[in-house]
Amino acid sequence: MRSPTDHTARLRGAAVGAASGAVAVLAHGLGGATAVPTGSSMTLLFAACALIGVVVTALPRGNSPVSTMAVLAVGQGIGHTALSLGHVHHHAFSAAMLLAHLVAIPAGAIAIRAAEVGVRRAITSVRRLVLVLAGITESAAPPLRLPPAEERAVLRQLLLRPGIGLRGPPPAGATALHPVPA
Repeated sequence: MRSPTDHTARLRGAAVGAASGAVAVLAHGLGGATAVPTGSSMTLLFAACALIGVVVTALPRGNSPVSTMAVLAVGQGIGHTALSLGHVHHHAFSAAMLLAHLVAIPAGAIAIRAAEVGVRRAITSVRRLVLVLAGITESAAPPLRLPPAEERAVLRQLLLRPGIGLRGPPPAGATALHPVPA
């Protein structure tokens, strides 16, 4: 399930659906199609691209361009298949068509990821501006407080050398962060 704060999910879904359809039409033309697809093949392509967009919107956001390339590759395959099913006569795959698909996958992924980063930065900037204009300067979460240096040293030693655990009953005055009483 995607995060409720992922504001770019719809953008990503629409971009993957649209890119899948556009590349399918381009590669189909490069593959030897004699005319621009019309009628039932375009209807099938639009339905397939809309479905691809909805599915990608519902998927969790990948943290790498590889996941975006994967959904683009699947989307282009589905879009191209939808166009091929709509034609009465099928054509063979050509090198130009395959090259168009292979170039469009990483180029589309880079463009989509760049748009996501841009939208996130714009949302963050507008949010900060609104908070400044509203006069809200404090964060809602309390600041993170680290334990004092001597407590961190003891905890670090326990983590690095777990075999030197504290044996025996705890002495009076010892706490979890101060295993040795003062």
